[in-house]
Amino acid sequence: MPSVSVIVVSNGRPDALRRCLLALSQIDHPDCEVIVVADAASRPAIAASGLAAVIKAVAFDAPNISAARNAGLSQAAGDIVAFIDDDAVPEPRWLSHLTAPFDDPTVAAAGGFVRGRNGIDFQWRARLAFADAETTPIDVDYVMPTLMAGGPRRAVKTEGTNMAVRRTTLLDLGGFDEAFAFYLDETDLNMRLALLGATTAIVPLAQVHHGFAASARRRADRVPRTLFQIGASLAVFLRKHGPAGRVTPTAARAHQRRRLLRLMVSGRLMPGDVGRLLRTFDAGWAEGMTRAPAQHPAPPAPPPFLRFPTGPRPHRVIQVRSWRAQAGRAAAAQAVRDGAIVSLYILSPTALFHRVRFTESGVWEQTGGQFGKSDRSGRICQPWRAASRVQYEVARQQAQRLPE
Repeated sequence: MPSVSVIVVSNGRPDALRRCLLALSQIDHPDCEVIVVADAASRPAIAASGLAAVIKAVAFDAPNISAARNAGLSQAAGDIVAFIDDDAVPEPRWLSHLTAPFDDPTVAAAGGFVRGRNGIDFQWRARLAFADAETTPIDVDYVMPTLMAGGPRRAVKTEGTNMAVRRTTLLDLGGFDEAFAFYLDETDLNMRLALLGATTAIVPLAQVHHGFAASARRRADRVPRTLFQIGASLAVFLRKHGPAGRVTPTAARAHQRRRLLRLMVSGRLMPGDVGRLLRTFDAGWAEGMTRAPAQHPAPPAPPPFLRFPTGPRPHRVIQVRSWRAQAGRAAAAQAVRDGAIVSLYILSPTALFHRVRFTESGVWEQTGGQFGKSDRSGRICQPWRAASRVQYEVARQQAQRLPE
C-alpha cells in the first residue's frame, strides 16, 4: 500500500477530536501518519488521547479550513494525503479501501461514502459538481470503485470529510484555495482536478460516520448561526468557475431563503432569524466578491514520516439483550482495551429502528429492536431470530469492519 498522511483539522471541538483520534487508532492501514491541525481549544485533546508522541501536531488558530489543511499538507510525508473532519469517525477498513485505487497510476484523487448521525443512512454517496456550485447524485457500483474524470464546468465531487489526493498532485495544484475559509473548499479543488482531466475514484466501501458537531457557524441540529462564510465562498467559487460576467447572488440567496423558511416552519428558527441570517449572507457575498484566490507554491520538504500505530486487529462480536446493556458495554470496553475491534449489538424485543455509534470507549455499538430495521429501505418489522439478526448485521458491515 502507498504511505498515507491523514490530516484532521479541529477548531474548538476537543471532545470530537479525541473521539476521531480514537477511531483512527483502530484503522487497519499499515503505513500511515496522522497530522492534527488544531486551535488552542482543541489541542489538549491530542494529549488526552494518549497518542501525542505519534501525532504531528500543528498549532493553528485562524478559522480557515483551507489554510489549516495547507498547514497540514506542509507536514505531510506520505505518498497520499487523506482528509477527515474532527466530528467524523472512520470505519476500521476506511483508509485501506480509500487508498486502494491509487495502485492505478492514473488515479489522482479518491472519495468515499459518508454515513449520517444514525450510523445507517448516508449523508453523501456519489455526486457530480458543476460550475454554478450545484451538485447532482450519480449512480455507481456500491461495492467496486468507479473511476471517472470530469471536464470543463463539471467535476467528480469528493467530500472533505472522506477524501484522498496524491501528494504531488495536490502540491502541483497549490493546495487548497485559502479564499474558501469554509464551504466549497474541496469542491473548488475538484473543479481544478477536472480541468486537468484527472481521474477520481469513487470508493463506496471507504466509509466514515459524520456527526455535524456544533460550531461557530451552526448548531448541533445543523441550524445555521451565520451564513457569512457560505455567502463569501459562493461568491469566490462563481467568480472562479462560473460564466464570465454573470456572477450574481440572486439564485444562491433564494436557495438560502427557502432553506431558512423550512427551518422556521419546523420550529427551529424564529421568524426574525430569517432576515438576520440573510443579512449575514449578503455581507459574506460582498466580501467574497473582493477576495483574491490564494493558492501557494509547494512548501519545503516535510519532516520525516511519523508512523501512527495502526494495523489489522481481531474483530469481536458481542450480543446482549437490552436489559443486559450495562454488562455488554463493560465487556465490549474491556475487549477494546485488549486490542480488538468490537461490534456490540444491544437488541430489544421490539421493532425499533437501529442506530450505530462509535462510543467514547472505542466500541461500535448498534442498538435497536430485534424485529426493527437497520437498512431504512427495508420492511418495518421482520420476524428475526436474535442470532440470525446479529449474523445479518455483521455481514452487512463486514467489508468496513472485519479483517480482510
